[in-house]
Amino acid sequence: MAVLAVGLELLSQLAPHAGVADIVWRTAICGIGFGIFQSPNNRAMTSVAPRRRSGAAGGMLATARLTGQTAGAAGVALIFRLQGHGATNRTLIVAAVVAAVAACVSLTRLVGGGATPVPADPVPADA
Repeated sequence: MAVLAVGLELLSQLAPHAGVADIVWRTAICGIGFGIFQSPNNRAMTSVAPRRRSGAAGGMLATARLTGQTAGAAGVALIFRLQGHGATNRTLIVAAVVAAVAACVSLTRLVGGGATPVPADPVPADA
C-alpha cells in the first residue's frame, strides 16, 4: 500500500503536458503497489474464517471492495466539484494520503502478529 501511495504522489506531480512514458511508469508503480498488497490482504481476510463460512467471507470481501470503490468515486466527484481547477492533483494527493494511512493500518496487523485463524470445524462440547 505504501508503494501505491508513492505512485499516487508521483502522479500528482506530473506536469500538465507530460508525455505518455511519464504517465505509464508512474501508473505502473501504482499498479505494482496495489498488486503486491491486494492478494495477500484478500488471503489474510478469507483465511481467518472457518472453512464452512468461506463463501460468506468472500461475499463480505466483495461487498467491502465495492463499498470502497463507490466511496472513492463519490469522494473524487466531491473534490472535483469543490476544487474545480487543479482538482486532479488534489485528488491524487488525497488518494496518496488515504493509501499511506491504509498502509499504516495494515502494518499494525504485522506488528500485532496478525489475525488468529478460526478452527476449521469447532468440535461440539458433547463429543
